Amino acid sequence: MASMLLLGDIGVVEIIVHPSARKQGLGRELLRTVVATAHAEGFTALGVEVPGKTDAVPFYESFGFVRAFTEIRSVLQLDKVDWFTLGEFASGVAAGYRLQFCPDAPPEDLIEAYASAKASVQDIDLGDLDLKPSSHEPDRLRASLATLHARGLRPYIVVAVHEPTGDVVGLTEVVVPAQHPSRADQYDTIVVPGHRGYGVGRAIKALMLFELRSHEPRLTEVQTWNAAINEPMIKVNQELGFIPDREWLEYEADVADLAARLGLR
Repeated sequence: MASMLLLGDIGVVEIIVHPSARKQGLGRELLRTVVATAHAEGFTALGVEVPGKTDAVPFYESFGFVRAFTEIRSVLQLDKVDWFTLGEFASGVAAGYRLQFCPDAPPEDLIEAYASAKASVQDIDLGDLDLKPSSHEPDRLRASLATLHARGLRPYIVVAVHEPTGDVVGLTEVVVPAQHPSRADQYDTIVVPGHRGYGVGRAIKALMLFELRSHEPRLTEVQTWNAAINEPMIKVNQELGFIPDREWLEYEADVADLAARLGLR
């Protein structure tokens, strides 16, 4: 099976071959079909996401795909958390910052400041974020949160407010699915430039874990994804007890080059 999703002028590819049918050229033929379509429709590049240390890595590299981005998944087992140390982290933020837990959504009196915090990092390289914020305008943010609830996903949020200005300068989001309440997924974690280095990121994530323990008694683990180049956030996660366990790789290739390699022109 092969599929291609158009994002701008880039086609995002997914190719699946049953393990019993691999090493017979099926993957190559599927890729050839995708590349022919992409070339005919004027796509300039193809991208693909694959788990690290799988057969997909050498397959795509053999056709000239180049790794463009690496994410690392880390998992925290709540039964292994050092809660005493975590408490010190949660209270270790510098003076002048107030932490606030917001189950379900930021309160309306903070929604504008919350959206501004997300907007402040839109032009920063993705490596500075857990995940690049997708909703950073108040109305879109409200709609996004409503969609999560409609899908049975409960969001939890912790913000750091800079007390002299009232600005939201840090935030972290975790979502717990009703259908699988034992595992939570980290969404955005942001510390606004200019407020980094004051313990904000570690404090909001530590407080979040305490609140999750109280509000989600069936929760056993939290997973998060970070850009491999985002060493500061990976370090914070490891201090909290997260253990890296998987890589997810993003590859890109020029469509014209692929077409030539596959004998399409």
